Amino acid sequence: MGTGADGFGLPQMSQGEMLERLLSEDPDRSDKEPEIASSIGEQMLLMGLRTMPRSMRARIRDISSRVPLGNAILVGGGIGHLSAWLFDLWCGNPVEENHVPKKTPDSFIIIEEGARFGVIIDRLIRRYNAESWSRVMAKPWSEITAEVASWSAAAASLPSSARPSDIPLPVSLVIIDLPDSERPAAASSAFDILSPDGLLIVPEPEVPTGDVGVPEEGAEPTIAQAKVLAFNQWISFIKNVSEHHSISFVELSGGTLAVIRRMA
Repeated sequence: MGTGADGFGLPQMSQGEMLERLLSEDPDRSDKEPEIASSIGEQMLLMGLRTMPRSMRARIRDISSRVPLGNAILVGGGIGHLSAWLFDLWCGNPVEENHVPKKTPDSFIIIEEGARFGVIIDRLIRRYNAESWSRVMAKPWSEITAEVASWSAAAASLPSSARPSDIPLPVSLVIIDLPDSERPAAASSAFDILSPDGLLIVPEPEVPTGDVGVPEEGAEPTIAQAKVLAFNQWISFIKNVSEHHSISFVELSGGTLAVIRRMA
């Protein structure tokens, strides 16, 4: 069977069949934690850090394995837990004997504002010998996307190699791994710089429950109120994007992944 015109390198099939295959679990891979990722997960538990459910990490890896390799971005690097799953996908386990690197993306940019965590991720990159195509950036994601949008508009008439962008363009894959309250804004700005046929993967924020009241004027919202505000932003974002682009939801034991494909 030939490759379909959908750009994902899958056999010729309908849009529905293509999405089902793209988002499905890979039967040839287990959800067992890769060796290096397992060590990082143990560190996160000791540090009391938020961890993405294993079911989501495994499915993000499976989906990423089917996306044509181009320029990929992870927003919210933490101390490298999800990054280690992706490096294991693209590079294999560097501590194995006779390790042979696999095919890697053109670039992989990990956004992590915390400078201390950035140092840890930089060590992870070196451990996988990925310095030539991976790096960590400590700038705020909103600042990066605003600059990319501004540069792209100003340099529209120039070849892509001449554009002074902090991140390689075009962007074919963006994965969001941030707390609930930060995801809607991060997903919206990520979608704005995504290339046609590019993919955005983001866990759906937790649905708020109960009456949390309305924030008082001039006062910071409570944690519960911030969750409600963020979820409303999320619903608005999904509604706007769904009018012209493809959105699918993957129900997993640890939550729901939203997978958004930007149409040409």
